[in-house]
Amino acid sequence: KEKDRAKAPVKKKEDPSAIKEREVPQHPSCLFFQYNTQLGPPYHILVDTNFINFSIKAKLDLVQSMMDCLYAKCIPCITDCVMGEIEKLGQKYRVALRIAKDPRFERLPCMHKGTYADDCLVQRVTQHKCYIVATVDKELKRRIRKIPGVPIMYISRHRYNIERMPDDYGAPRF
Repeated sequence: KEKDRAKAPVKKKEDPSAIKEREVPQHPSCLFFQYNTQLGPPYHILVDTNFINFSIKAKLDLVQSMMDCLYAKCIPCITDCVMGEIEKLGQKYRVALRIAKDPRFERLPCMHKGTYADDCLVQRVTQHKCYIVATVDKELKRRIRKIPGVPIMYISRHRYNIERMPDDYGAPRF
């Protein structure tokens, strides 16, 4: 123990002229200001569980309403986690499950453990900025707004709306 006290750690003086290395997060090259230039028709739309349920309540056809909102071809995508979440909801949500198994929907496989759909969607959108996220969940919207260049589709007044989408792509403004 005397050895420890005897050898006090000697701090090196920092050279003010030395180049300091800082880690700066890299922004994707597809972003132009806060808008994403990678987005373009046909739009790939990641669909959340509650978006399907609220679409059924509002009596909206998912694919047709998406096309009416964006004025272009839309490919709704559904991850394995979202599919598992709908299956867990049981018999009450069998209509939502039948809609999710529609052949027009593109099925995206998940490689991670766990089936929490919100984390899955946020992770996928962070890695690939080519998706629009369709959700009604306030907490998920809040998390996705922190990711630059990801538009959010939501339901209001019995129709689909989209936020954070460039004007050039034909998204309606309300």
